[in-house]
Amino acid sequence: MLEIRDLSVKYSGFMALDRVNLTVNPGEIVVLLGANGAGKSSLFRTLSGLQRPSGGTATWNGTPLTGGKPEFNVSHGVAQCPEGRLLFPELSVDKNLRLGAFVHRRHHAENEKLLAHVYELFPGMIPKKNALAGSLSGGQQQMVAIGRALMGKPQLLLLDEPSLGLAPLVVEQVFAVLKQINAEGVSVLLAEQNAFAALGVAHRGYVLESGKVSLEGSQQQLMNDDRVRSAYLGV
Repeated sequence: MLEIRDLSVKYSGFMALDRVNLTVNPGEIVVLLGANGAGKSSLFRTLSGLQRPSGGTATWNGTPLTGGKPEFNVSHGVAQCPEGRLLFPELSVDKNLRLGAFVHRRHHAENEKLLAHVYELFPGMIPKKNALAGSLSGGQQQMVAIGRALMGKPQLLLLDEPSLGLAPLVVEQVFAVLKQINAEGVSVLLAEQNAFAALGVAHRGYVLESGKVSLEGSQQQLMNDDRVRSAYLGV
C-alpha cells in the first residue's frame, strides 16, 4: 500500500506540493488529474527518490520512499515511467529494456523471463528489438518506456503522462496494456491530463491543483462531478 501523508516539496521558496495526502491500495489503478504545474511530476520525483521532500512522509508497504536514493526505491518495488519517456535514443530497444533491470542484474534467468513477457505485452516491439530507440515513433517509444519500467519488477508503477502526444488509437493500446499489467497484480499511480482515458481504467482518483489535493473520489464520482467534467472532460 502506498501511503502519502502531509507530503510537501519546496523549490527555492516555491511550494510545489503542499501537505498532500494520498493512498494507493494493493491492486488499484489510481489516477492523478491536474494541469501542467499542478505538482504531479514533483510528486512522482519524490516517490521515485529523485527529490527529497521538505515535509511529510511517503511509504510503500511501510518502507519509506523519501530517502533520496532511486535505486533503493526500485529495489523495493517502485518504478517510474517518466513523462517524455527519457529513453536512450542511441541504444537498441532491447538494450533500453534490459537497462530497466539494472538493479536486479544478478537475477539473469528471471530477467530473461520478464523480458520475454514484456515482448508478449508489446508484440509490435519484437521486430523492432534491434532498432535504435530514437528511430521509433512516439507510440512505440512509450511502449518501450513502459516495458523498461516493468523490467524493474515493480509492485507499484508510476506512470507520468503516458498518453502525451500520442494518437487516439495508440492511447487505447497503451491503456489496454495498462489494464493487463494491473490485472497481473501491479498497482498503478497514473498522472494524466487525458481524463477520459485515465478515468476509463482507474478505480479511484485525485485532482491536484497548485500543489494541493482539491478533490478525490471513485471513478464514477469523478466522472459525474461537475468540476471535473468542466475542467478535464470538456463537458
